[in-house]
Amino acid sequence: MAAGLAGVVSTRPADLDTHGRDENHLDSVPPRAVVFAETRDDVVTTMRWAGRHNAALIPFGAGTSAEGHVVPLGGEVSLDVSRMNRLVALCPEDFRAVVQPGLTRNGLNTRAREFGLTFPVDPGADASLGGMAATNASGTTTIRYGGMRANTLALEVVLASGDVLRLGRPVRKSSSGYDLRDLFIGSAGTLGVITELTVALHPVPEEIAVLRAFFPDVAAAVAGAFAAVGTGLPIARLELLDEITAGLLAQDVPGLVPDAPALFVELHSSTAAGLATELDIAHRALLEAGASTVGTATAQAEREAIWEARHRLFWSIRRAFPGRRYLITDTAVPLSAIVEHAQVISELRADLGLDVVTTGHVGDGNIHTVVAVAEGQDAPAALFSDELVRHALRVGGTCTGEHGIGVSKRQYLAAEHGDAALWMARVKGLFDPGNVLNPGKVVGPDLLSDALAAR
Repeated sequence: MAAGLAGVVSTRPADLDTHGRDENHLDSVPPRAVVFAETRDDVVTTMRWAGRHNAALIPFGAGTSAEGHVVPLGGEVSLDVSRMNRLVALCPEDFRAVVQPGLTRNGLNTRAREFGLTFPVDPGADASLGGMAATNASGTTTIRYGGMRANTLALEVVLASGDVLRLGRPVRKSSSGYDLRDLFIGSAGTLGVITELTVALHPVPEEIAVLRAFFPDVAAAVAGAFAAVGTGLPIARLELLDEITAGLLAQDVPGLVPDAPALFVELHSSTAAGLATELDIAHRALLEAGASTVGTATAQAEREAIWEARHRLFWSIRRAFPGRRYLITDTAVPLSAIVEHAQVISELRADLGLDVVTTGHVGDGNIHTVVAVAEGQDAPAALFSDELVRHALRVGGTCTGEHGIGVSKRQYLAAEHGDAALWMARVKGLFDPGNVLNPGKVVGPDLLSDALAAR
Protein backbone atom coordinates (compact mmCIF):
# COMPACT_ATOMS: atom_id res chain seq x y z
CA MET A 1 0.00 0.00 0.00
CA ALA A 2 2.87 2.41 0.72
CA ALA A 3 3.88 2.38 -2.94
CA GLY A 4 2.88 5.67 -4.51
CA LEU A 5 2.29 7.38 -1.18
CA ALA A 6 4.37 10.22 0.24
CA GLY A 7 5.22 10.79 3.88
CA VAL A 8 5.46 8.14 6.57
CA VAL A 9 2.88 5.36 6.29
CA SER A 10 1.93 3.49 9.46
CA THR A 11 -0.29 0.54 10.24
CA ARG A 12 0.89 0.29 13.86
CA PRO A 13 -2.05 -0.57 16.15
CA ALA A 14 -1.32 2.41 18.41
CA ASP A 15 -1.44 4.83 15.46
CA LEU A 16 -4.60 3.25 14.09
CA ASP A 17 -6.31 3.51 17.47
CA THR A 18 -5.36 7.17 17.93
CA HIS A 19 -6.67 8.05 14.48
CA GLY A 20 -9.92 6.14 14.93
CA ARG A 21 -11.48 8.47 17.50
CA ASP A 22 -11.84 12.05 18.63
CA GLU A 23 -13.62 13.71 21.58
CA ASN A 24 -17.01 12.47 20.37
CA HIS A 25 -19.02 9.72 22.06
CA LEU A 26 -18.66 7.45 19.01
CA ASP A 27 -16.79 4.18 19.31
CA SER A 28 -13.25 4.07 17.95
CA VAL A 29 -13.01 2.76 14.38
CA PRO A 30 -9.41 2.32 13.22
CA PRO A 31 -8.52 3.57 9.74
CA ARG A 32 -6.97 1.33 7.13
CA ALA A 33 -3.64 3.13 7.57
CA VAL A 34 -2.19 6.47 8.64
CA VAL A 35 -0.17 8.69 6.33
CA PHE A 36 1.92 11.29 8.17
CA ALA A 37 2.36 14.11 5.65
CA GLU A 38 5.33 16.40 6.24
CA THR A 39 5.02 18.74 3.24
CA ARG A 40 2.40 20.06 0.85
CA ASP A 41 3.86 17.79 -1.82
CA ASP A 42 3.20 14.80 0.44
CA VAL A 43 -0.45 15.83 0.57
CA VAL A 44 -0.61 16.31 -3.21
CA THR A 45 0.95 12.91 -3.86
CA THR A 46 -1.36 11.19 -1.38
CA MET A 47 -4.44 12.84 -2.88
CA ARG A 48 -3.50 11.72 -6.37
CA TRP A 49 -2.83 8.20 -5.10
CA ALA A 50 -6.26 8.17 -3.47
CA GLY A 51 -7.89 9.28 -6.71
CA ARG A 52 -6.18 6.54 -8.72
CA HIS A 53 -7.10 3.83 -6.22
CA ASN A 54 -10.53 5.17 -5.24
CA ALA A 55 -9.31 5.25 -1.64
CA ALA A 56 -11.06 7.52 0.85
CA LEU A 57 -9.01 9.93 2.98
CA ILE A 58 -9.76 11.64 6.29
CA PRO A 59 -7.67 14.72 7.14
CA PHE A 60 -6.44 14.58 10.75
CA GLY A 61 -4.94 17.38 12.84
CA ALA A 62 -5.01 17.13 16.64
CA GLY A 63 -8.05 14.87 16.97
CA THR A 64 -9.98 17.29 19.19
CA SER A 65 -13.21 17.33 17.16
CA ALA A 66 -16.41 16.84 19.14
CA GLU A 67 -18.60 15.57 16.28
CA GLY A 68 -16.74 12.58 14.85
CA HIS A 69 -15.14 14.46 11.94
CA VAL A 70 -12.03 12.25 11.98
CA VAL A 71 -13.69 8.93 12.86
CA PRO A 72 -13.58 6.47 9.92
CA LEU A 73 -16.86 5.06 8.71
CA GLY A 74 -15.23 2.12 6.94
CA GLY A 75 -11.86 1.55 5.28
CA GLU A 76 -10.58 5.13 5.02
CA VAL A 77 -6.94 6.19 5.23
CA SER A 78 -6.13 8.87 7.80
CA LEU A 79 -4.07 11.75 6.37
CA ASP A 80 -2.31 13.23 9.39
CA VAL A 81 -0.91 16.76 8.92
CA SER A 82 0.25 17.27 12.52
CA ARG A 83 3.91 17.16 11.42
CA MET A 84 3.26 20.15 9.15
CA ASN A 85 3.50 22.43 12.18
CA ARG A 86 5.81 25.30 11.22
CA LEU A 87 5.21 28.97 11.81
CA VAL A 88 6.02 30.03 8.25
CA ALA A 89 5.99 33.78 8.88
CA LEU A 90 5.00 36.19 11.62
CA CYS A 91 4.33 39.74 10.44
CA PRO A 92 3.75 42.02 13.45
CA GLU A 93 3.36 45.15 11.35
CA ASP A 94 0.52 43.48 9.43
CA PHE A 95 -0.97 41.77 12.51
CA ARG A 96 -0.92 38.40 10.80
CA ALA A 97 0.87 35.06 10.71
CA VAL A 98 1.32 32.37 8.09
CA VAL A 99 1.15 28.87 9.55
CA GLN A 100 1.05 25.25 8.53
CA PRO A 101 -2.12 23.34 9.49
CA GLY A 102 -0.57 21.22 12.23
CA LEU A 103 0.57 24.17 14.35
CA THR A 104 -1.69 24.50 17.38
CA ARG A 105 -3.20 27.72 18.66
CA ASN A 106 -1.04 27.60 21.80
CA GLY A 107 2.04 27.04 19.66
CA LEU A 108 1.21 30.13 17.62
CA ASN A 109 0.43 32.21 20.69
CA THR A 110 3.73 31.34 22.34
CA ARG A 111 5.51 33.05 19.44
CA ALA A 112 2.98 35.81 18.86
CA ARG A 113 3.15 37.03 22.45
CA GLU A 114 6.85 37.81 21.97
CA PHE A 115 5.55 40.68 19.83
CA GLY A 116 2.67 41.65 22.11
CA LEU A 117 0.16 39.87 19.86
CA THR A 118 -2.30 37.02 20.24
CA PHE A 119 -4.47 34.73 18.16
CA PRO A 120 -7.72 35.03 20.12
CA VAL A 121 -9.94 32.19 18.85
CA ASP A 122 -10.28 29.93 21.89
CA PRO A 123 -12.24 26.68 21.49
CA GLY A 124 -10.81 25.35 24.75
CA ALA A 125 -8.70 22.48 23.43
CA ASP A 126 -5.23 23.15 22.03
CA ALA A 127 -6.53 22.35 18.58
CA SER A 128 -4.56 22.49 15.34
CA LEU A 129 -5.13 25.67 13.35
CA GLY A 130 -5.94 23.66 10.23
CA GLY A 131 -8.57 21.72 12.12
CA MET A 132 -9.96 24.91 13.61
CA ALA A 133 -10.39 26.38 10.13
CA ALA A 134 -11.84 23.13 8.80
CA THR A 135 -14.58 23.23 11.45
CA ASN A 136 -14.94 27.03 11.64
CA ALA A 137 -14.10 26.78 15.33
CA SER A 138 -14.96 29.47 17.82
CA GLY A 139 -15.31 29.62 21.59
CA THR A 140 -15.36 31.84 24.64
CA THR A 141 -13.92 34.92 22.90
CA THR A 142 -16.24 34.94 19.89
CA ILE A 143 -18.36 37.78 21.26
CA ARG A 144 -15.33 40.11 20.92
CA TYR A 145 -13.08 38.65 18.23
CA GLY A 146 -15.25 36.34 16.14
CA GLY A 147 -14.50 32.77 15.07
CA MET A 148 -12.20 31.26 12.47
CA ARG A 149 -13.93 32.80 9.46
CA ALA A 150 -13.40 36.24 10.96
CA ASN A 151 -9.74 35.53 11.70
CA THR A 152 -8.59 33.62 8.60
CA LEU A 153 -7.30 35.83 5.80
CA ALA A 154 -6.10 33.24 3.30
CA LEU A 155 -5.84 29.49 2.75
CA GLU A 156 -3.83 27.09 0.67
CA VAL A 157 -5.82 23.92 -0.03
CA VAL A 158 -5.19 20.73 -1.96
CA LEU A 159 -8.20 19.39 -3.83
CA ALA A 160 -9.11 15.74 -4.32
CA SER A 161 -7.56 16.01 -7.79
CA GLY A 162 -4.22 17.03 -6.29
CA ASP A 163 -4.58 20.58 -7.59
CA VAL A 164 -3.43 23.35 -5.23
CA LEU A 165 -5.54 26.48 -4.73
CA ARG A 166 -4.65 29.75 -3.02
CA LEU A 167 -7.80 31.28 -1.57
CA GLY A 168 -7.88 34.84 -0.26
CA ARG A 169 -5.18 37.46 0.15
CA PRO A 170 -3.29 38.68 3.24
CA VAL A 171 -5.56 41.71 3.61
CA ARG A 172 -8.46 42.44 5.95
CA LYS A 173 -11.04 42.91 3.21
CA SER A 174 -11.64 42.28 -0.47
CA SER A 175 -14.61 42.54 -2.82
CA SER A 176 -12.90 40.48 -5.51
CA GLY A 177 -14.82 37.51 -6.90
CA TYR A 178 -16.58 34.66 -5.12
CA ASP A 179 -15.34 33.96 -1.60
CA LEU A 180 -14.08 30.39 -1.95
CA ARG A 181 -11.98 30.81 1.18
CA ASP A 182 -15.07 30.93 3.37
CA LEU A 183 -16.51 27.96 1.50
CA PHE A 184 -13.60 25.79 2.62
CA ILE A 185 -13.65 27.12 6.19
CA GLY A 186 -16.12 24.86 7.99
CA SER A 187 -16.13 22.19 5.28
CA ALA A 188 -14.52 19.64 7.64
CA GLY A 189 -12.06 18.28 5.09
CA THR A 190 -14.82 17.25 2.68
CA LEU A 191 -13.80 19.66 -0.11
CA GLY A 192 -10.03 19.81 0.24
CA VAL A 193 -7.11 19.56 2.66
CA ILE A 194 -5.76 22.79 4.16
CA THR A 195 -1.97 22.97 3.87
CA GLU A 196 -1.36 26.59 4.89
CA LEU A 197 -3.27 29.42 6.58
CA THR A 198 -2.81 33.15 6.97
CA VAL A 199 -4.49 34.21 10.20
CA ALA A 200 -5.16 37.54 11.89
CA LEU A 201 -3.40 38.52 15.10
CA HIS A 202 -4.58 41.04 17.68
CA PRO A 203 -2.80 43.11 20.34
CA VAL A 204 -2.61 41.51 23.77
CA PRO A 205 -4.85 43.63 26.01
CA GLU A 206 -3.00 45.65 28.62
CA GLU A 207 -5.63 45.34 31.35
CA ILE A 208 -7.97 42.38 31.95
CA ALA A 209 -10.53 41.56 34.61
CA VAL A 210 -13.22 38.92 35.09
CA LEU A 211 -16.48 39.55 36.90
CA ARG A 212 -18.18 36.59 38.61
CA ALA A 213 -21.89 37.22 39.06
CA PHE A 214 -24.27 34.82 40.80
CA PHE A 215 -28.02 34.58 40.26
CA PRO A 216 -31.02 32.80 41.78
CA ASP A 217 -31.80 30.92 38.56
CA VAL A 218 -30.71 30.54 34.94
CA ALA A 219 -33.37 32.94 33.63
CA ALA A 220 -32.01 35.67 35.89
CA ALA A 221 -28.46 34.90 34.75
CA VAL A 222 -29.52 35.26 31.12
CA ALA A 223 -31.14 38.59 32.00
CA GLY A 224 -27.81 39.57 33.52
CA ALA A 225 -26.06 38.66 30.29
CA PHE A 226 -28.47 40.83 28.29
CA ALA A 227 -27.86 43.69 30.71
CA ALA A 228 -24.09 43.35 30.33
CA VAL A 229 -24.31 43.34 26.53
CA GLY A 230 -26.74 46.26 26.68
CA THR A 231 -24.15 48.47 28.34
CA GLY A 232 -22.29 48.66 25.03
CA LEU A 233 -19.04 47.62 26.69
CA PRO A 234 -16.57 45.69 24.48
CA ILE A 235 -17.05 42.43 26.39
CA ALA A 236 -14.36 39.87 25.59
CA ARG A 237 -16.01 36.81 27.16
CA LEU A 238 -19.49 36.16 28.51
CA GLU A 239 -20.01 32.67 29.87
CA LEU A 240 -23.11 31.15 31.48
CA LEU A 241 -22.91 28.30 34.00
CA ASP A 242 -25.98 26.48 35.27
CA GLU A 243 -26.13 25.44 38.93
CA ILE A 244 -24.76 21.95 38.19
CA THR A 245 -21.76 23.36 36.33
CA ALA A 246 -21.12 25.83 39.14
CA GLY A 247 -21.11 22.98 41.63
CA LEU A 248 -18.61 21.01 39.57
CA LEU A 249 -16.23 23.96 39.18
CA ALA A 250 -16.53 25.37 42.71
CA GLN A 251 -13.58 23.36 44.00
CA ASP A 252 -11.33 24.75 41.26
CA VAL A 253 -12.50 28.38 40.99
CA PRO A 254 -11.84 30.73 43.93
CA GLY A 255 -14.96 32.61 44.98
CA LEU A 256 -17.41 30.49 42.98
CA VAL A 257 -20.71 29.93 44.78
CA PRO A 258 -21.69 26.24 44.57
CA ASP A 259 -25.09 25.44 43.10
CA ALA A 260 -25.84 29.01 41.98
CA PRO A 261 -26.09 29.84 38.26
CA ALA A 262 -23.30 32.21 37.33
CA LEU A 263 -21.93 34.51 34.67
CA PHE A 264 -18.26 35.06 33.93
CA VAL A 265 -17.78 38.44 32.24
CA GLU A 266 -14.31 39.30 30.97
CA LEU A 267 -13.41 42.89 30.08
CA HIS A 268 -10.32 44.19 28.29
CA SER A 269 -8.93 47.73 28.25
CA SER A 270 -5.78 49.56 27.26
CA THR A 271 -5.53 51.42 30.59
CA ALA A 272 -6.19 50.70 34.26
CA ALA A 273 -8.48 53.72 34.49
CA GLY A 274 -10.46 52.55 31.47
CA LEU A 275 -10.83 49.08 32.95
CA ALA A 276 -12.00 50.50 36.27
CA THR A 277 -14.70 52.49 34.50
CA GLU A 278 -15.84 49.44 32.52
CA LEU A 279 -15.92 47.29 35.65
CA ASP A 280 -18.06 49.82 37.48
CA ILE A 281 -20.57 49.99 34.62
CA ALA A 282 -20.77 46.20 34.27
CA HIS A 283 -20.95 45.66 38.03
CA ARG A 284 -23.94 47.98 38.38
CA ALA A 285 -25.70 46.47 35.36
CA LEU A 286 -25.38 42.94 36.74
CA LEU A 287 -26.69 43.91 40.18
CA GLU A 288 -29.62 45.79 38.65
CA ALA A 289 -30.42 42.68 36.58
CA GLY A 290 -30.76 40.58 39.72
CA ALA A 291 -27.29 39.28 40.61
CA SER A 292 -27.04 38.37 44.28
CA THR A 293 -23.31 39.02 44.42
CA VAL A 294 -20.64 40.16 41.96
CA GLY A 295 -16.94 39.52 42.50
CA THR A 296 -13.93 40.70 40.52
CA ALA A 297 -10.75 38.85 39.56
CA THR A 298 -7.90 41.02 38.28
CA ALA A 299 -4.82 38.98 39.22
CA GLN A 300 -3.53 36.95 36.27
CA ALA A 301 -3.34 33.69 38.23
CA GLU A 302 -6.92 34.04 39.43
CA ARG A 303 -8.23 34.91 35.96
CA GLU A 304 -6.39 32.02 34.37
CA ALA A 305 -7.72 29.63 37.03
CA ILE A 306 -11.28 30.62 36.09
CA TRP A 307 -10.86 29.90 32.39
CA GLU A 308 -8.70 26.84 32.92
CA ALA A 309 -11.45 25.35 35.08
CA ARG A 310 -14.06 26.24 32.46
CA HIS A 311 -12.02 24.65 29.68
CA ARG A 312 -11.50 21.54 31.81
CA LEU A 313 -15.21 21.20 32.52
CA PHE A 314 -15.46 17.99 30.51
CA TRP A 315 -12.83 16.38 32.75
CA SER A 316 -14.70 17.61 35.83
CA ILE A 317 -17.80 15.91 34.44
CA ARG A 318 -15.89 12.69 33.92
CA ARG A 319 -14.65 12.90 37.50
CA ALA A 320 -18.17 13.47 38.84
CA PHE A 321 -19.78 10.81 36.63
CA PRO A 322 -17.10 8.15 36.07
CA GLY A 323 -17.59 5.23 33.73
CA ARG A 324 -20.26 6.98 31.69
CA ARG A 325 -20.59 7.75 28.00
CA TYR A 326 -20.76 11.48 27.29
CA LEU A 327 -23.10 12.97 24.69
CA ILE A 328 -22.29 16.57 23.74
CA THR A 329 -24.56 19.08 22.03
CA ASP A 330 -23.85 22.69 21.03
CA THR A 331 -27.00 24.29 19.76
CA ALA A 332 -27.16 28.04 19.18
CA VAL A 333 -30.33 30.12 19.28
CA PRO A 334 -31.27 33.79 18.90
CA LEU A 335 -30.54 35.68 22.12
CA SER A 336 -34.25 36.23 22.70
CA ALA A 337 -34.79 32.44 22.80
CA ILE A 338 -32.03 31.54 25.28
CA VAL A 339 -34.30 31.48 28.35
CA GLU A 340 -36.86 29.27 26.58
CA HIS A 341 -34.07 26.98 25.33
CA ALA A 342 -32.66 26.68 28.85
CA GLN A 343 -36.13 25.81 30.14
CA VAL A 344 -36.42 23.04 27.54
CA ILE A 345 -33.09 21.64 28.75
CA SER A 346 -34.31 21.67 32.35
CA GLU A 347 -37.62 20.00 31.49
CA LEU A 348 -36.03 17.31 29.32
CA ARG A 349 -33.43 16.59 31.99
CA ALA A 350 -36.16 16.06 34.61
CA ASP A 351 -38.57 14.15 32.36
CA LEU A 352 -35.90 11.75 31.06
CA GLY A 353 -34.04 11.33 34.36
CA LEU A 354 -30.66 12.33 32.91
CA ASP A 355 -27.55 13.92 34.37
CA VAL A 356 -27.04 17.00 32.18
CA VAL A 357 -24.48 19.77 32.59
CA THR A 358 -25.17 23.06 30.80
CA THR A 359 -22.95 26.00 30.00
CA GLY A 360 -22.80 28.45 27.15
CA HIS A 361 -21.20 31.33 25.33
CA VAL A 362 -24.33 33.26 26.11
CA GLY A 363 -23.21 36.41 24.31
CA ASP A 364 -23.65 34.67 20.95
CA GLY A 365 -26.45 32.29 21.91
CA ASN A 366 -24.32 29.14 21.87
CA ILE A 367 -25.44 26.61 24.51
CA HIS A 368 -23.44 23.49 25.37
CA THR A 369 -24.86 20.47 27.14
CA VAL A 370 -23.10 17.30 28.21
CA VAL A 371 -25.23 14.28 29.05
CA ALA A 372 -23.45 11.80 31.31
CA VAL A 373 -25.09 8.68 29.91
CA ALA A 374 -25.42 5.80 32.36
CA GLU A 375 -25.96 2.20 31.34
CA GLY A 376 -29.39 1.76 29.81
CA GLN A 377 -29.80 5.47 29.05
CA ASP A 378 -28.76 5.52 25.40
CA ALA A 379 -32.32 5.96 24.12
CA PRO A 380 -33.35 8.78 26.47
CA ALA A 381 -30.01 10.53 25.88
CA ALA A 382 -30.53 10.39 22.12
CA LEU A 383 -34.08 11.70 22.60
CA PHE A 384 -32.76 14.57 24.72
CA SER A 385 -30.30 15.59 22.02
CA ASP A 386 -32.88 15.30 19.25
CA GLU A 387 -35.55 17.29 21.10
CA LEU A 388 -33.04 19.99 22.00
CA VAL A 389 -31.83 20.37 18.43
CA ARG A 390 -35.36 20.46 17.06
CA HIS A 391 -36.31 23.16 19.54
CA ALA A 392 -33.30 25.20 18.45
CA LEU A 393 -34.39 24.89 14.83
CA ARG A 394 -37.99 25.85 15.66
CA VAL A 395 -36.89 29.13 17.24
CA GLY A 396 -34.58 30.03 14.36
CA GLY A 397 -31.35 28.57 15.71
CA THR A 398 -28.85 26.01 14.49
CA CYS A 399 -28.05 22.40 15.33
CA THR A 400 -24.40 23.32 15.92
CA GLY A 401 -22.93 26.65 16.92
CA GLU A 402 -19.27 25.70 16.69
CA HIS A 403 -18.58 21.95 16.77
CA GLY A 404 -19.73 21.31 13.21
CA ILE A 405 -22.00 18.74 11.55
CA GLY A 406 -19.55 15.83 11.42
CA VAL A 407 -21.43 12.54 11.72
CA SER A 408 -23.76 13.24 14.62
CA LYS A 409 -25.71 16.15 13.09
CA ARG A 410 -26.03 15.07 9.45
CA GLN A 411 -29.71 14.27 9.84
CA TYR A 412 -30.45 17.92 10.66
CA LEU A 413 -28.77 19.49 7.64
CA ALA A 414 -31.88 19.50 5.43
CA ALA A 415 -34.16 20.48 8.31
CA GLU A 416 -32.00 23.52 9.02
CA HIS A 417 -31.10 24.58 5.48
CA GLY A 418 -33.98 23.36 3.33
CA ASP A 419 -33.19 23.27 -0.40
CA ALA A 420 -29.80 24.83 0.29
CA ALA A 421 -28.67 21.48 1.74
CA LEU A 422 -29.00 19.94 -1.72
CA TRP A 423 -26.82 22.70 -3.13
CA MET A 424 -24.25 21.96 -0.44
CA ALA A 425 -24.19 18.38 -1.66
CA ARG A 426 -23.76 19.63 -5.23
CA VAL A 427 -20.78 21.71 -4.12
CA LYS A 428 -19.31 18.57 -2.56
CA GLY A 429 -19.83 16.72 -5.85
CA LEU A 430 -18.15 19.53 -7.80
CA PHE A 431 -14.96 19.63 -5.75
CA ASP A 432 -14.81 15.92 -4.92
CA PRO A 433 -16.73 13.96 -7.58
CA GLY A 434 -15.22 10.66 -6.44
CA ASN A 435 -16.26 11.27 -2.81
CA VAL A 436 -12.69 10.62 -1.71
CA LEU A 437 -12.45 13.29 1.00
CA ASN A 438 -13.95 12.46 4.40
CA PRO A 439 -16.95 10.63 2.91
CA GLY A 440 -20.13 10.54 4.94
CA LYS A 441 -19.28 13.66 6.93
CA VAL A 442 -21.36 16.86 6.81
CA VAL A 443 -23.27 15.76 3.69
CA GLY A 444 -24.78 12.32 4.25
CA PRO A 445 -24.71 9.64 1.52
CA ASP A 446 -28.43 9.95 0.69
CA LEU A 447 -28.24 13.70 0.20
CA LEU A 448 -25.08 13.39 -1.88
CA SER A 449 -26.68 10.69 -4.03
CA ASP A 450 -29.71 12.90 -4.66
CA ALA A 451 -27.49 15.84 -5.59
CA LEU A 452 -25.37 13.85 -8.04
CA ALA A 453 -28.45 12.30 -9.65
CA ALA A 454 -29.92 15.76 -10.23
CA ARG A 455 -26.89 17.05 -12.15
